[in-house]
Amino acid sequence: MISFHINEKESGQTLEKYVRKVLNTAPLSFIYKLFRRKDIKVNGHWEKEKYILNENDEVSIYITDAQLEEFNKKNDYQPNDKIKDWIIYEDKNLLLINKPRGVLVQKDDHSTDKALDQLVIEYLMFKNEYNPQKDQGFKPGPAHRIDRNTSGIVMFGKNHETLVYLFELLKDHELIGKHYISLVVGEIEEDGVVEAPLRKNFDLKKVVVASKKDGGKESKTIYHVLERLPGYTLLDLTLVTGRTHQIRAHMSYIRHHVVGDTKYGDFKANNYFKKEFNFENQFLHASELHFGHLKKPLDYLSSKSFKAEMPLEYNEIIQRLRGTQNG
Repeated sequence: MISFHINEKESGQTLEKYVRKVLNTAPLSFIYKLFRRKDIKVNGHWEKEKYILNENDEVSIYITDAQLEEFNKKNDYQPNDKIKDWIIYEDKNLLLINKPRGVLVQKDDHSTDKALDQLVIEYLMFKNEYNPQKDQGFKPGPAHRIDRNTSGIVMFGKNHETLVYLFELLKDHELIGKHYISLVVGEIEEDGVVEAPLRKNFDLKKVVVASKKDGGKESKTIYHVLERLPGYTLLDLTLVTGRTHQIRAHMSYIRHHVVGDTKYGDFKANNYFKKEFNFENQFLHASELHFGHLKKPLDYLSSKSFKAEMPLEYNEIIQRLRGTQNG
């Protein structure tokens, strides 16, 4: 029998979810068999999979030390503070990070570089706020993702309760607002709204505008003109909904493609920016986050806003475009 003591970070999740994190390489059939055989207990009593764990609960799993070693994969984390200069805001519950362009939020099968979620864990280990060996039932993680080549604000929850609440806020959209800054092709005369349902096209590996009858999901983007430049417009964009690639797909739909976007963008404009500015990535930055009236555990952040500075190369491009205007 192996026993685990539930701490504050781990509380609030189901027993099943906790066990799946502790036995992170075990087949689901093995875990469900443990539940059927009543080989998982809380405080000495058998509990069902959906039991909600509380702080100071003791979870006992009737497996051998050898089985624990086999099914508990250890991660190769190295404590460091490499991301300290990326942090916009931090408290005991969450981190707001200004992600640089080129960094994945979560690692994929093709990347060998450390993703942001790994770097956050290593930072919290450096601060002695997280111990992978002790806090096996919870791992700090991102509440949402932005594309690898999009820079800007990403939210991380430091405990289970905060992370679940952030998920709720992002799903509802009423109490959280996200702004992006983008340089798009063409000179837009006035502010506007794009309301075009989107659905994923797995064959094309992109999202496409489609009617709701054809599987499109309601999608809405509000855009505000910040500055008109020769042949381009700098926009502030508000996501009313949060679909995959929403801004890129909506800007493509109204023929004002995001500069540098290789999937939805304008081939001619992209070539110009590659040649003139040595810029080959989408000009899209998650610039601002603001909260409405929040409840616990984040009630103290009600009505607060946070901003992320644009990358230096973006500002340099804008300055050079202004120079062509003045010239």
